[in-house]
Amino acid sequence: MIILHIETSGLNCSVALSKDNHIIAEKSENAGKFTHSENLHLFIEDVMQQASLPLSAVDAIAVSAGAGSYTGLRIGIATAKGLCFALEKPLIAIPSLQILAHQTQGNCIIPMLDARRMEVYSAVFNSAYQFVSPTEAKILDEYSYHEELNKGKVTFLGDGSTKFATICKHPNAVFIPNAFPEAKDMLPFAIEKYTKQDFEDIAYFEPQYLK
Repeated sequence: MIILHIETSGLNCSVALSKDNHIIAEKSENAGKFTHSENLHLFIEDVMQQASLPLSAVDAIAVSAGAGSYTGLRIGIATAKGLCFALEKPLIAIPSLQILAHQTQGNCIIPMLDARRMEVYSAVFNSAYQFVSPTEAKILDEYSYHEELNKGKVTFLGDGSTKFATICKHPNAVFIPNAFPEAKDMLPFAIEKYTKQDFEDIAYFEPQYLK
C-alpha cells in the first residue's frame, strides 16, 4: 500500500510518501508565507524521486481537509483531486487539526491554527487522537478551555496557541507554539481510512473552510 500525503492547511507546504505503513520519503518547508503554489508540485516530484517510484504506483492520495488557510487548502485539495482524476486513484481526507494533534501525546490535546486577531481554529482530542469536541472557529479569552484545564494537564500546540499563551495563566496549560501540520503525521489516519475504504467523492469534495 503506497499513499501520497499532501498537507497545505497552514504555512507549511508538506508532502510525504508512505509504503507498507512507513514513511519512505518526505519534503516540507515553512517559508513564513504561502508558497504552496510554487512548491507543492515540486515537492511531489521530489518525494517520488526519493522513493524511485512513478506517481502511477500510488494506491491513494491523502490530503488535509481543513480547517486552515483558505489559499493553502484550495491549492492542496485542487492538486490532490487533479491527481486522483488523472491517476484514477481514491481520495482520502484527514482533518488538519487531527494531523497537528498527532505531533504530541496527552490525555487532552488542543491544536490551534491561527485564524487572525484573537481567533483560532481548534478542536479537543483525547489520547487516541479522537475528537472530543469538533473543529470550530473560536475567539479566545482568558477563560477559554477552563473546563478542560480544571480536569488536568492540557497540551495546546500550533501557531494559534502562541496568542493563547499570552492570556492563559492556568497551571495545567502546556504550550507547544512552533508546530504546524505535517504530511507525515497523516499516516495512521490515512491507513485507517484506506483500510475501511473510507474515500471522498472526488467530484464534490470540498475542504472545511469554516469562514
